[in-house]
Amino acid sequence: MPSEALYDLAGKRVWVAGHRGMVGAALLRRLASENCEILIAGRDKADLMRQAETERWLSESRPDVVIVAAAKVGGILANDTYPADFLYQNLMIEANIVEASRQAGVGKLLFLGSSCIYPKFAPQPIQEDSLLTGPLEPTNEWYAIAKIAGIKLAQAYRKQYGADYISAMPTNLYGPEDNFDLQSSHVMPALMRKAHEAKLRGDSTLTIWGTGTPRREFLHVDDCADGLVHVLKHYSGYEHVNIGSGEDVSILELAETMCDVVGFKGEIVKDTSKPDGTPRKLMSADRLRAMGWAPKIGLRDGIAQTYQWFLANKA
Repeated sequence: MPSEALYDLAGKRVWVAGHRGMVGAALLRRLASENCEILIAGRDKADLMRQAETERWLSESRPDVVIVAAAKVGGILANDTYPADFLYQNLMIEANIVEASRQAGVGKLLFLGSSCIYPKFAPQPIQEDSLLTGPLEPTNEWYAIAKIAGIKLAQAYRKQYGADYISAMPTNLYGPEDNFDLQSSHVMPALMRKAHEAKLRGDSTLTIWGTGTPRREFLHVDDCADGLVHVLKHYSGYEHVNIGSGEDVSILELAETMCDVVGFKGEIVKDTSKPDGTPRKLMSADRLRAMGWAPKIGLRDGIAQTYQWFLANKA
């Protein structure tokens, strides 16, 4: 376990690109205790898809540290419907930030990817070296390819310029500021909203897609932010680092826990005419654990916290 950080954030100017997103907002909460100056830029200050605007913002603000949490994100339907948007916009955002950071003399950069970068049938739990060893999941390969390009970009700048640029891959995240739109949300917030509305209506059943047997890994976004700050301080290397809980649950177990937390007393019904998706998706947390970090928020407690946020902000 590292006794001291390789990189001290105290007194540094830290730009969180994408501060309005779920991860970006969690990073702002986490960095508040690091004795650093936090920089943010809305689209009115810099459209990150425009190279000149991105370069101007970085040259004027002169951050010491950049965290690239800005991205165009969405669920399977959005990825499948707008492949050009997902590939082009994410390529532009990451390329503009990385090159402008080099020009502005940024000391440390952390690029955030996604677990969808891994092959669809990667051995479980997924090790970091599974990258580029097989075909991607076809429904979100456009987003995945953009994120893979971001990892390779950070590695290329490290190799060519000696820049301390690193990458981290968060697993499935949930928590405050999540997307609860049933058309575009991921499984956790969608289940939460469905269970909540079923409770309000007094429904006798709640339907989940598929058999309920696929297993998924979940990490509370505040744990993710804590893990990212830990990596920023304790890691400087060529390879990317998985940020996950190292544990998974079945979709049925998730639904049962959700109904218990929300207070829905009805029966869970499986619609087996709907697809299951990948049987299992669990990332190895070994590299992160070796750095001395582990999550603090258990799944049930995390769901309960998120439900309180949902009630206060979305319901």
